[in-house]
Amino acid sequence: MASSSSEDAAASVPTPVKIIVAGGFGAGKTTMVASVSEIPPLSTEEVLTEASTGVDDLSGVEHKKTTTVALDFGRITISPRHVLYLFGTPGQERFWFMWDDLARGAIGTVVLVDTRRLETSFAAVDFFERRKIPFVVAVNCFDNAPRYTPDEIREALVVPDGVPIVMCDARQRDSSKIALIRLVKHAMTVVPQPA
Repeated sequence: MASSSSEDAAASVPTPVKIIVAGGFGAGKTTMVASVSEIPPLSTEEVLTEASTGVDDLSGVEHKKTTTVALDFGRITISPRHVLYLFGTPGQERFWFMWDDLARGAIGTVVLVDTRRLETSFAAVDFFERRKIPFVVAVNCFDNAPRYTPDEIREALVVPDGVPIVMCDARQRDSSKIALIRLVKHAMTVVPQPA
């Protein structure tokens, strides 16, 4: 009987699925994690101080007052058998050393892009492409930001044809969920299935 109850307990534990939300400084990663998390998200946001002057490029995001200094964390239960764990990366170059640890074990990544600062997306695209971690590009449609077609974004970021590009609003739960769904579907098509 004891083995039966331990098997039942093991069967009731949901399978964790790790997803990374990455992108440049100010792209909306913290906002995306917070918009979809079913729990109050863990955020390591700190106030930008004068110490970051000359270090953090605020052009295009001059009104930004805080920044992630370690990670963001959220959770979404998608079924009794599966739970998504979301990890948002810090965007500044001085914190990129954490990306390897954060990405370990992830099924894929949403690379969040801000068209006002498209050049800040290259590092994230390159990082996940080089490590062969499936990713989608989610263009965060900020108010008053330049609008481009997915083909224009693909060309500007030199994103391979097989990588999905989705438009989203990281503030909106449903919009962020669509980006996550596209990632999971994409990851299922490129990750080798167990034999």
